[in-house]
Amino acid sequence: MAAPMELFCWAGGWGLPSVDPDCLAVLTYARFTGAPLKVHRVSSPWRSPSGRLPALKTRDEGTISKTQQIITHLRKQKYNADYDLSATQGADTLAFVSLLEEKLLPVLIHTFWVDAKNYVEHTRKWYAETIPFPLNFFLPNCMHKQHLERLQLLWGDGYMEDEEKLEKELYRDARECLTLLSQRLGSQKFFFGDSPASLDAFVFSRLAPLLKAKLPNGKLQQHLKSLQNLCNYCTSILSLYFPWDGGEPPASAPRAAGTDGGEAEEDPHKRRNQLLSVLVGLAAMLGYAFLSGIVSIQRGGAGPAGRQPIALEEEEEEEEE
Repeated sequence: MAAPMELFCWAGGWGLPSVDPDCLAVLTYARFTGAPLKVHRVSSPWRSPSGRLPALKTRDEGTISKTQQIITHLRKQKYNADYDLSATQGADTLAFVSLLEEKLLPVLIHTFWVDAKNYVEHTRKWYAETIPFPLNFFLPNCMHKQHLERLQLLWGDGYMEDEEKLEKELYRDARECLTLLSQRLGSQKFFFGDSPASLDAFVFSRLAPLLKAKLPNGKLQQHLKSLQNLCNYCTSILSLYFPWDGGEPPASAPRAAGTDGGEAEEDPHKRRNQLLSVLVGLAAMLGYAFLSGIVSIQRGGAGPAGRQPIALEEEEEEEEE
């Protein structure tokens, strides 16, 4: 029997199987199609074979790290959620996915990673508590910088010229996007009827974190909560395809047949990453000690009598999954 494909994605939280929208899109698409994935929900991209999340480890094509490419690979393996769509529905899918990326994604990045109150009290707090020591001291800030750069690419060079005006316009566009999605969904179970398609995976992955996160500043979240059919839509997908809070089934709970029954939380690179974590932590402490003058290098002989070398203690914390 061929080895199952392995998916590495961010861990779950806020009642979701993964807090990252891209990881959530891949997980949802896999559940829709019943793709047999061995899922590793991890708390650091260093635990992924590519150093990025999500990442799909395949037998024939190595490791794939882009969301659309992962979904394309699953389609090639005959796990195609869009198999029964008409040409018109296929065109609608492309149009709505483009709308999500252009109008909604920039504001989601701003809501979680740029808005100061949300970032400090919610986003950074969750990642700092989830990422293992010592990576939790600098990875959230690195991710913050990456999202700022991504946002600047999406918004263009004019982002810094009149940030307040541009932010107001973009939040207006995002509210209009949510309203349009609500009107398109109507009273249907999914966007194209009674069966989920790839569009549903993308829409759910963008809406669910916004709906479930406890944001101190939730101006866009309040608009989403006013659209009852979209709220019911997200709740329905969670209950049907991720029936455990946070996507984590209790030990006694049965697995759904034909889906990713091979889900696992074990880490095939655990020892390697523990060693890397210790080395990074030690390097950071030594760097701080040298820069702050706590430790210095004396040339040409021993130091003053009675001066004792400083012992650096290191602490290794094993991540709980």
